[in-house]
Amino acid sequence: MTTYDAGEFTLEKVREYVWEMPQEGDMRVPARVLASEELLDEISDDLSLQQLKNTTHLPGIQQYALAMPDAHQGYGFPVGGVAGIDAETGVISPGAVGYDINCGVRMLKTNLTYSDIQGREEQLVDALFEAIPSGLGGGGVVQTDVDTLEEVLTRGVEWALDEGYAVEDDLAHCEDEGVRPGADPDAVSKKAKDRGRQQLGSLGSGNHFLEVQRVTDVYREDVAESFGLSEDQIVVLIHCGSRGLGHQVCTDYLRDIEQAHQGLLEQLPDKELAAAPAGSHLAEAYYGAMNAAINFAWVNRQLIMHRTREVFADVFDRDWRDMEMELLYDVAHNIAKKETHTIEGQDRELFVHRKGATRAFPAGHPEIPAAYRDVGQPVIIPGSMGAGSYVLRGGEHSMAETFGSTAHGAGRLMSRTEAKNTYWGEDVQDDLRDQEQIYVKAESGATVAEEAPGVYKDVDEVVRISDELGIGDRVARTFPVCNIKG
Repeated sequence: MTTYDAGEFTLEKVREYVWEMPQEGDMRVPARVLASEELLDEISDDLSLQQLKNTTHLPGIQQYALAMPDAHQGYGFPVGGVAGIDAETGVISPGAVGYDINCGVRMLKTNLTYSDIQGREEQLVDALFEAIPSGLGGGGVVQTDVDTLEEVLTRGVEWALDEGYAVEDDLAHCEDEGVRPGADPDAVSKKAKDRGRQQLGSLGSGNHFLEVQRVTDVYREDVAESFGLSEDQIVVLIHCGSRGLGHQVCTDYLRDIEQAHQGLLEQLPDKELAAAPAGSHLAEAYYGAMNAAINFAWVNRQLIMHRTREVFADVFDRDWRDMEMELLYDVAHNIAKKETHTIEGQDRELFVHRKGATRAFPAGHPEIPAAYRDVGQPVIIPGSMGAGSYVLRGGEHSMAETFGSTAHGAGRLMSRTEAKNTYWGEDVQDDLRDQEQIYVKAESGATVAEEAPGVYKDVDEVVRISDELGIGDRVARTFPVCNIKG
């Protein structure tokens, strides 16, 4: 097959797993989808391709707009989308980052094995659910006043270190060492701060979770050893973001940009792509506010990890250090960052928008933590609560192909409404426990139904494509033991 017919769109096969929507009309660049035909069938079943085409209209976009193998319809910009936009002549788009700024994942290692957990799954899941705030609304591991929140927004995980919620190694194993430069708390509205102030250290709702997992497969022994992973090992995966604060930052700036830059908005096919020209007041303000929200999210996940260490220490009656509960890595997958990339032989600074896409820098890149620089950046890709998750490393072709990016998860197949009409939460919990020995606890059955395994694409196929293309190489696979959700 040399072309793929997706109704009004015809994609041309560039090579295996790379499909291109040719540049035409007002498109500034072509669009590319990285997928197998099986995944392409699913990606073309919603508005993802139309949204990807719309993205090519953004001023300053370079090379091509990209959809990762897990792509699905989002707000204006497809989830699983990547766009590199010139940081001097282009734009920055809040919709191309998303409402949950720095939604991301971190993996916590242990020296426990699956046999250490068996028989204690219910005790562990109950203790985690009791200790870690989840669900809609307020409640967090810590309650913050205005001054404390300002510090969190400015200093990120450095604040958590000073307050005893982190150790030095935690910063060394986090993207940007847990502190995003250029954060401007003054650019974050009072309403956003009020929403976030009581939510610091909480999972939230929707697809956010904390999951205890066991390593089932190792694909690259040398890299796994560098990451500190081995078969049968117990790890913990935390997936959440900037809660109400990040949502409000996106809401505020979408509204302000729509009002201030109507002329630009009229040039775009979808107002949800509302963007501020690089160098404008709103572009600078949004970038500062977004970086502050990024810092908030890193502290949020750090506090959840701190509480997880305490729970394990209590359940297993051992100090968390004795269980070697060390951070493997924390990486964002809703973010826009200034990065330097080679475009037509010249280095250029870009706003790299990754929405539902993970940074995946290859070995040798200077922004990778020193511990991993020789092997490549860890990439963490969660699956559904009934399927495996993956640890990858940045692939050698990622910089040339995807602005140093790969997928961020399995990607949804069903809307939340459709999922609730298809599944009954209690039945999903019972089936996972009885058939897979996976213990799930959530605020409501509706949450479980919305996140049922059948709601998601095949994460194995998503990761296979990443590996085949050399943008993110498989290192290890994990499988759920117990899971808490909002």
